[in-house]
Amino acid sequence: MIEVTRLNGHPMIVNSDLIKIAETSPDTMLTLIHGEKLIVRESCEEIVEKVLAYRAQLLAAVAAHTGSQSDLHRMAALVSHNPDAERSAKAGPTLIQTAGREDSNYG
Repeated sequence: MIEVTRLNGHPMIVNSDLIKIAETSPDTMLTLIHGEKLIVRESCEEIVEKVLAYRAQLLAAVAAHTGSQSDLHRMAALVSHNPDAERSAKAGPTLIQTAGREDSNYG
């Protein structure tokens, strides 16, 4: 959830996972996945920063409560909404042997 400001100055909280498109022309318009449009004072760059900060905060909270590194990578893949990363995370980390040492590859 991120806080944005309507053009009238009133703050509102938006579920950042529902934002499909953010565009500026000249005001910033957020189009949500179900088609609703919101016009806000923040720039597209500010919206992106807020979304990234919120997701980083979620990942930090998960990391603080997660027992193993592989669990954290699974959660990161889920947050990224990347099906390939999700499949890779479900398979778990793989170890690659290179020049006599092991490197983790979370591909």
